[in-house]
Amino acid sequence: MRTFPTAIRAAFASAVLVTGFLPAMRAQSHDDDIQALREQIRQLDQKLRVLERKQEIKDEDAAAAAKATPKITINDKGFTLASADGANAIKLRGLVQLDSRLFFNDGGLVNNAFVIRRARIITEGTFAKNFSFQLVPEFGGSSVSLVDANLGVALNQALQFKFGRFKSPVGLELLQSDSWTFFNERSIVTNLVPNRDLGIQASGEVWGGVVNYAVGIFGGVADGANTTNADFDNEKDVVARVFASPFKNDAGSPLQRFAVGISGSLGREKTASGRTAGYKTDGQQTFFTYAATTIADGQSWRVSPQADYRYGSLGVLGEYVLSTVNVRPSATGAKAELQNRAWQLAVGYVLTGEDSSYAGVVPKTTFDFANGTWGAFEIVGRYSNLRIDDAAFPLYASVSANADEAAAFGLGLNWYLSKAVRFTFDYYQTRFGFAPGAPAVSTAPVLRQDEKAFITRFQVAF
Repeated sequence: MRTFPTAIRAAFASAVLVTGFLPAMRAQSHDDDIQALREQIRQLDQKLRVLERKQEIKDEDAAAAAKATPKITINDKGFTLASADGANAIKLRGLVQLDSRLFFNDGGLVNNAFVIRRARIITEGTFAKNFSFQLVPEFGGSSVSLVDANLGVALNQALQFKFGRFKSPVGLELLQSDSWTFFNERSIVTNLVPNRDLGIQASGEVWGGVVNYAVGIFGGVADGANTTNADFDNEKDVVARVFASPFKNDAGSPLQRFAVGISGSLGREKTASGRTAGYKTDGQQTFFTYAATTIADGQSWRVSPQADYRYGSLGVLGEYVLSTVNVRPSATGAKAELQNRAWQLAVGYVLTGEDSSYAGVVPKTTFDFANGTWGAFEIVGRYSNLRIDDAAFPLYASVSANADEAAAFGLGLNWYLSKAVRFTFDYYQTRFGFAPGAPAVSTAPVLRQDEKAFITRFQVAF
């Protein structure tokens, strides 16, 4: 039997052993916990790397899908379907113009009317960035016709080619879009320039866009005429135009948007189709035609100095045209060279503060009656004059049924409800002059009084 001191010593020894063993046990447990935490961190890191890689794969797949997905755009510029890289695209646009024509003191002529002036579905496309096409049928008027049909090849900004049917690059106002001229009808100056023709044209911009040029070979058409879809004669016209904006790169200069140029054509015309079918007033009434037997036979040429200026809300457009044609009174009659001349000056000012532009006014707000926004308003004025060569009378044109001069002025208001929608309200007045020997009262009812016309137009162009 242990004695009490012995028992005490044994208990004390046991206590010492236990107190020494517990810290060791605790240290071992702590190391195990750390090891376990490290393992958990390693597993979590591995899972995170897997998730990150899966997300990278998803992003790569999405990027690849985006590169292959066509882009669809619908806005006031039309409907566009384009490849993801923009290299290929097809665009559908439209133009509809409904006119109301009202004539005052017109001597009883029945010419007040509603007219579908233009109704076009415009298809344009681009392939491989450098190749393009345009196809424009016309559904306005009394029959369906072809307005434009051409192909384009762009080598760079300085050299681009166009093949097919399109506007001949002579008239400044004629080259402006049908949607955005100051007035709903172009001035009488446009009577003296060719309209659309079949041909090949090279054009481009050089010196940072300061100079724009165009030169081409065309089938050749008479003043104010459009080509047919075929050109079978041997006579061709050379047409050229240079248009410069000398201050384009002078930021802040009041002349930054001033542009000036000159254009012209040179060729030979034959037969009755080689001379104009008639010159028209702002109200689209004919005031001059050659005699039915008169034919073109010989050289024809045109020259047209022109200028356009924009400064803030102010816009000014001016041009002069000299058109020369050789004609005979019949197939065997004497030939004469006739020179007809015209000029115009047109001014517009945007009352609501938007910038005037050759490409139309973009209103700051769209018309919304509920919200009290009204779009943009522009006032316009124009004076133009066209003179027929006095040598045209009486051998090549009737002195009693034609005017030898038309002097016209116009005043108008343009209301841009949006970029795509426009109302125009234009008043035109034209005074006629007559060649020596003309009767006191013309045999043409249109010429017995000044033309006074009020033409309104509702237009949707996108």
